[in-house]
Amino acid sequence: MNIRDRFRGFAARMSTLLGSHWAFLVAVAVIMVWLISGPIFRFSDAWQLVINTGTTVVTFLMVFLIQSTQNRDAKAIHLKLDELIRCSAARNVFADLENATEEELDQFEAEFQKLRKRGMTAGDAAKVAHRIAQGEESH
Repeated sequence: MNIRDRFRGFAARMSTLLGSHWAFLVAVAVIMVWLISGPIFRFSDAWQLVINTGTTVVTFLMVFLIQSTQNRDAKAIHLKLDELIRCSAARNVFADLENATEEELDQFEAEFQKLRKRGMTAGDAAKVAHRIAQGEESH
């Protein structure tokens, strides 16, 4: 197992664990202990530094875990949608659309806005857009 697979597995496990109600309760408990210890340490700068440093480090690490799991989830969703597009009457050009340029996305958006202005239902607009793409109908 390579490091990429190990990190993916670790990130998935940690995301599940840290997204649980138990993790939230532990975080609340840590904050409560910190607050209760304030008078003991006379609310000193060091006392404040402990919570600031701890939350900063945890936040920094969580950003990478969350981004990793979000990237994987987004990739899986894109692949599922691509498969649905490929096996349906939808235009195959919409598969892999997440890699389109901004200009291409703007063109598709304008195309669908025109179809909606013609008062078509979503299903009819998709059928017309498909015929337009195949050169069977003019804009």
